[in-house]
Amino acid sequence: MAYRIQSIVRLLTLIASTPIAPAAAQNAQLPRLYTNEMSIEDATRRATLAIDDPLAVFAFVLGALPDRVRTYPTENYYYFSFVLNGTRYLGNIRLPAAERDSGKLRFEYYQETSAGSGQGSAFHTILDSSHGVAVEKVAPLTYRVTQGSKSVIFALEDLSGVRPPESAIGPNEEFLGPIIDESGMRFYLVYNSRLKLFHYVLDENSAGADELVRSRRNDRLFIGRRTGFAFYRDRRLDQRILIGVREEDSRLNTYFDGPFDQLPENFIKGESLRDAIVDFDPSVSGEIDRFGNFLDGSGRYLIHPYIRYRTLNDLYAVHRCASRSERAAKYYKCLASNDDGRGGVVGRPIREKRAFRLRRETKEIDYQHRRHTRQRRPL
Repeated sequence: MAYRIQSIVRLLTLIASTPIAPAAAQNAQLPRLYTNEMSIEDATRRATLAIDDPLAVFAFVLGALPDRVRTYPTENYYYFSFVLNGTRYLGNIRLPAAERDSGKLRFEYYQETSAGSGQGSAFHTILDSSHGVAVEKVAPLTYRVTQGSKSVIFALEDLSGVRPPESAIGPNEEFLGPIIDESGMRFYLVYNSRLKLFHYVLDENSAGADELVRSRRNDRLFIGRRTGFAFYRDRRLDQRILIGVREEDSRLNTYFDGPFDQLPENFIKGESLRDAIVDFDPSVSGEIDRFGNFLDGSGRYLIHPYIRYRTLNDLYAVHRCASRSERAAKYYKCLASNDDGRGGVVGRPIREKRAFRLRRETKEIDYQHRRHTRQRRPL
């Protein structure tokens, strides 16, 4: 009897150890599955939440998070969404570089609306110990946020060792810092002091986050199949420059509206960003801090050197402009067009896009122009 029991135990041990480990390793490599069933059930589910009370909503969001999360975007926004009684809400918890060490965070959420449905409600507030919310630095780029009995560690993305290759930086160009935006794509923010131009240059190490498809009409234009980001392969330097994002993504404020709202906040050296902005636009001298934030609290300076394209013809206009330009000044201005959706010499140079300010309130906000105000832009 004892022999039979020992044999059964050995057999069960063999069965348990043989298939499970390889299966676990295999499952770790499989994609996540998202279903329409889940979406419909979220939309039809009835729930109770004091949506007009930011502290109550913050408690719900923080309580739903695991004990540790990773914040990818470099302006330190942790994005979330939820559906309450048929309405989808978008929002973020932000740990700004200028405020988090003093125990503050920013919390924001708003109603997602479809075209033609009118403006939804939006809420933005600053939370600290006076609201029962504690923000504590536990390590470099690592913070513990606590409300009541719930604590969550926010690990901010560490790109401190990221540098562009020498072949991607030209004369009179300064690397201001690395960027990762909500799409998961990484960029180098570069400023050319002679040409007075900013560029977002693709970090090729992140190119695997999207399938970049080369245009059939020329070998310099690449478009992301997932993100819709349009890149131009520079003929002068070994780099691909972001020249456009889809107009619809910009209008609807999706994760694919481009990196303009994710500057390298944690990795700016000294006054380099402020100096570049003032050199580009002297009218804001004395009005912004080292992060590009306006001192009056109205928002941050907009750096948007790419177009919002509607069709491929908009991008081909950029290529035509660049292909006809021999001088570096005109050539790179073709690749830094205003975001009016046309591009090239048809669009205005980005320099004509002056300082961009945003209204901030601690109570309900009317997002009259969602494309400009954005869930990210209030500080």
